[in-house]
Amino acid sequence: MNNPFLGSGVALVTPFKDDLSIDFEALRALVTYQIENDTDFLVVQGTTGESPALSMSEKMEVLKTVQDENKGRLKIVFGIGGNNTIEVGKTLSNLDNTGIDGILSVSPYYNKPTQQGIISHYKHLASCTKLPIILYNVPGRTGSNVLVKTTLELAQIDNIVAMKEASGDLSQIMEIIQNKPEGFGLLSGDDALTMPMIAAGAEGVISVVANAFPKRFSQMVHASTAGDFKLARESHYDLLPVTHQFFEEGNPGGVKASLSFQGIMKPTMRLPLYPISSGLQTRIESETKRILGL
Repeated sequence: MNNPFLGSGVALVTPFKDDLSIDFEALRALVTYQIENDTDFLVVQGTTGESPALSMSEKMEVLKTVQDENKGRLKIVFGIGGNNTIEVGKTLSNLDNTGIDGILSVSPYYNKPTQQGIISHYKHLASCTKLPIILYNVPGRTGSNVLVKTTLELAQIDNIVAMKEASGDLSQIMEIIQNKPEGFGLLSGDDALTMPMIAAGAEGVISVVANAFPKRFSQMVHASTAGDFKLARESHYDLLPVTHQFFEEGNPGGVKASLSFQGIMKPTMRLPLYPISSGLQTRIESETKRILGL
């Protein structure tokens, strides 16, 4: 099975009202904003969507709302991961796959399994669904790194189609790209490294920044994949300051501040995430105005 998730994917944030309930109207507005501004696929309930703070029923409500607003126009990837292999497998087995094009599944966190444990975890998940699975390596959150050898072994499984790489280790990433089987995809999980990763052979990104600047970010991704690195560098460096700002006090506080300034949603997050400082908010609003030409 070849990787069908190419180009600029966005890890959708989850909008909340002041009472911390999900703002479904704002969610619909965000999906429309992506569709109208050149995003290639949507990722629902990744970490950027504050998935640890939502119940399973809320996650399904978010998914159904995105599907309804999307109306089949963009591919949809649903985040299902965890550190209880059997429970994650049961969730996948019982999932109504209608309108879902793929699964994003983070490497087990906190438990810090061995590489063989990671391999066995993903082999079990792959046996529980026929949907294509995107692996997700983010050592800064999980406490363990998925090594190159592990990724390449898992890439041999038919419905494991790609790796979202957020290790920040370009040497590791290039080794995967150099040795991966044909059809297996490498996606950037780090907005600031997306352009150089595509230059090295990655096929796209699952982005945080694209929530707020989908057209500009997509322009960078599409120019990179087309080999137009003059245009790609222009967009890359234009977005780089705000990219750093978005992650300065944790994700998704920064990007939600920009989306709030644009009038798409409130900047509300659920605890334990906490609003960004007023100083950072001012800087993000200034960069947002500049990028959007307001």
